[in-house]
Formats: sequence, structure tokens, C-alpha cells
Amino acid sequence: MTEEELARAVRIDPSQIRGLGPSLQYLMELLRQRKRKILETYETDKVQNTARQDFHGKAQEMKPPARIAKRFQEAVREEQLHDLEQLWYETGDEKGLFARQLLHLSERLGDKYQVDELASKYEFTGRTSMTVPQALEIKKELEAIDKLLEQMEEAARTAQIGIIDLEELAQYAEPGDIDQLRQLQQQVQEYLKQMAEEQGLEKNAKGFQMTPRAYRLFQSKLLTRIFEQLQASRSGRHQGPVIGEGAAEMQQTRPYEFGDSVANMDIPASFTNALLRQGPVCPSGSRPTTSSSTRRGTTPSAPPWCCST
Repeated sequence: MTEEELARAVRIDPSQIRGLGPSLQYLMELLRQRKRKILETYETDKVQNTARQDFHGKAQEMKPPARIAKRFQEAVREEQLHDLEQLWYETGDEKGLFARQLLHLSERLGDKYQVDELASKYEFTGRTSMTVPQALEIKKELEAIDKLLEQMEEAARTAQIGIIDLEELAQYAEPGDIDQLRQLQQQVQEYLKQMAEEQGLEKNAKGFQMTPRAYRLFQSKLLTRIFEQLQASRSGRHQGPVIGEGAAEMQQTRPYEFGDSVANMDIPASFTNALLRQGPVCPSGSRPTTSSSTRRGTTPSAPPWCCST
């Protein structure tokens, strides 16, 4: 794992880092104020019209070859950047005048796309108009602020300061604030390093690697989690190997143990085992006997399971 992957893997309570919460909240408020000031200063209606006029005005100055003139007009009318790129490939002369003009026209259309995206993504309430280059710079700045706010909100929840782009943040905060944040970042990194060592991770040139101690810890936690989820089985039939020669599964049994419920006893099998082990018993309690004629092979006067008189 890299240091960033380790930072995302280890969960830290932000309250453990002294001064982390107030510092991040202060810096986030600075970014929100900067964003609010931009939105309250400028408006986008005029710059949208300017970007559109620049694109269509540039297109009217161009003279496309006759074989692609109709497709060129359709691409301009529908403002399709992909169609203009396809026409550039079909010119056959990348260094020709029309091919160079197509590149500039595509750039104008790309600027128009970005200006339209700026106007739809953010709600401007000011009255100061912008030029197209200025609008592109403002769009870039607002998107950078949104990205920093997202990083800092996550860092406030997880204490993962390493995900904050401090170089980008330095454009909006005082040097002292950035230094303090770097100190907090160093404090978090030391904590992560300590946690990695406790879990058996070792840092080398490739990043953090698992040692044999880490494997043992992982296996122990995994087995603990597995056995914690095991539940006691119900009494009665227990799973065992399928016996018998056919496809039908035979009833599985086990020897009786003291304390087993009688309701789960296999009565027919138990009765059969008792007969095989002790033989039949007459109602009077005596064992059946056979006469001498039975032993000599003659037909007995009574069945063998009857009691003799």
C-alpha cells in the first residue's frame, strides 16, 4: 500500500487530533467566502452571448470545400464539436487553410461549451460582465474551490489530511494557516506509521508491505469473525455422509447419548437393534424355546417367538 492507501484504510477519530476541527473549519469558511464573493460579483448572460457570437462569426468567415460545405453548415448550426473534428480529418490536408480554420473554430466552440457549463453549474447574482477568457479563469477557480471543500470536508470526518491539496489551498489561505495544517498532517502521518507498525506492516521502497506478523493477525481476526457468526444447530437429525446404493438419501442416525430427547429417537431402528441384540421376549418375560423336533428339522408345533408352556 502507498501512504495514501494506508491513510484511507485506517479510520481515525478527528477528535484525537488536537486543533484539527477548528483549523479545517476556518479554512473552509475562507473558501466559501471567496466563492460567495465571486458569485455575487459577476453575471453570465453577456459572456454567453459573446461566446456564441464569436463562434458563429468565425464560422461565417470560413469557406469550406464544396464536398463538405453542407455538412459544415449543419455542424455549425447544431454546434456539434464532434462533427467539426470529423470534418477536419476529412479535409485531407492538415496544414491547409481550411483545416487550420477548423481548429480555431473548434476552440471557439469549446470555449462556448465551458461558458455555458459555468452559467448552468453556478448561480451568479452580480452585475459585472465577463470576457470569455475571464469566464474560463473564473470557472477554473470555482471548480478548484469546490474540490478543496470536498477534500476538507472528508478530512474533517476522517482526519485524512493527506488528501488535501495544500499547494492549491495556499492560493487562498495565509502562509501561517498552511504551516499549521502541515504540522497537523505530520502528526496524522506519525499516528498512521505507529498504527502500521502495530498491525505488522513494514515500509520499504515500494510502500507498506505485510510481514508474517501481519498475516497472523489478519488470520486471527478472520477466524474470530467466522466463529462469532456461527450459531448452535437444532437438535435432531445431523448432517452426515449419504449412505445407500441408490440415489435416495437414507435417514442418518447416531448412537444415543444421555440427555437426548426421546422425541428425536428412531423408534423402528432402535427396536430392531434391540431384537437383534437380545432376541424376542414372550409376554410372560421368558425366552422362546424350540422343541427337539425343531432342532432335528421337523415342523415345530408353535412358532419360535411363542413362549413354551
